Amino acid sequence: MEEAGGRKWKGKAKTEVRGHKAEKVWPLIADFTGLSKWFPTPTCIPVEGVSGQPGCVRFCAGFKTPVDHQKDRQTTNWTKQKLLSIDHTNKTLKYTITESNVGFYSYVATWRVKDCGEGSEVEWEYEVKPAQGWTLQQLDSFASSGMKVMGERMEADLTAMEQALQASN
Repeated sequence: MEEAGGRKWKGKAKTEVRGHKAEKVWPLIADFTGLSKWFPTPTCIPVEGVSGQPGCVRFCAGFKTPVDHQKDRQTTNWTKQKLLSIDHTNKTLKYTITESNVGFYSYVATWRVKDCGEGSEVEWEYEVKPAQGWTLQQLDSFASSGMKVMGERMEADLTAMEQALQASN
């Protein structure tokens, strides 16, 4: 949440997935083209490469942004995102936005999953050139609200899976 030198914004958002350790949450994040299962973006589909392999590209669309109300938009918000690296041991992945209609340029993000207490924490750290029509606070708000939904969805689905498996034993 700081303006960096060289006119770049830096921000970070986190969510907690209570009751589920990083080893259970990481595969959900590592499924690079499966983002729409968890994050509030209706569409996330593979367009190039193999999901989870560096170089693969996903197309994400239909998400709402804090600046939508400022525009008389009839178009759908979208981004194309390329996976730069993935580290299953340290549970991190790094990607960039290669194209978009939401004003992000020189955008790079890192996602990390780590154990935290009785559960885990997912962190989204990003750096981007200031986007026209956005403020850093709006970007931080977008990231934080999306991460909150993501954490709740992951927690609910992982809990439901564990309960179903326990009930069948």
